[in-house]
Amino acid sequence: MRHIAHTNEGFTLIEILVAATIIAILSVIGVVSYTRINMRSRDAKRISDLEQVRSALEMYRTDKTYYPDTGTGFNQLSVLDSELVPTYAPSMPTDPKSTSQTLVPYYYSPLVPMGIPTRYYGYCICAKLENNSGSGTCTVVTLPSDGCNYGLKNP
Repeated sequence: MRHIAHTNEGFTLIEILVAATIIAILSVIGVVSYTRINMRSRDAKRISDLEQVRSALEMYRTDKTYYPDTGTGFNQLSVLDSELVPTYAPSMPTDPKSTSQTLVPYYYSPLVPMGIPTRYYGYCICAKLENNSGSGTCTVVTLPSDGCNYGLKNP
């Protein structure tokens, strides 16, 4: 009598479930890491944009001896277009997360008039960082309450 040996070819259900679980865990880790990297990248772009605007404002002040007047309080940075573009900056930066449907603005506020109500010797520019760890050089009291958590003022 001949004995035929059966060989088990393939994987068991447990082995497949373990492999699928490992792949799922690695995928989640990859997606979370990718999301955090993108968030940090956008925050770095926001900080860089504010530094670019700060440089343009300092060049403006060098020429005019005061900073642009946009009225009291914080206004969207786009109000500086007529003052800074194209002489001091090629264009006003926009938030990297802005889309055609939603605009996430940067803000500008002139601070402390120099005796003449339309001539300011200080400013604060700000943006909303996604990691909520910002403050910059503007105090929290001067930042607008509707979303800025990182601000820069004149040096």
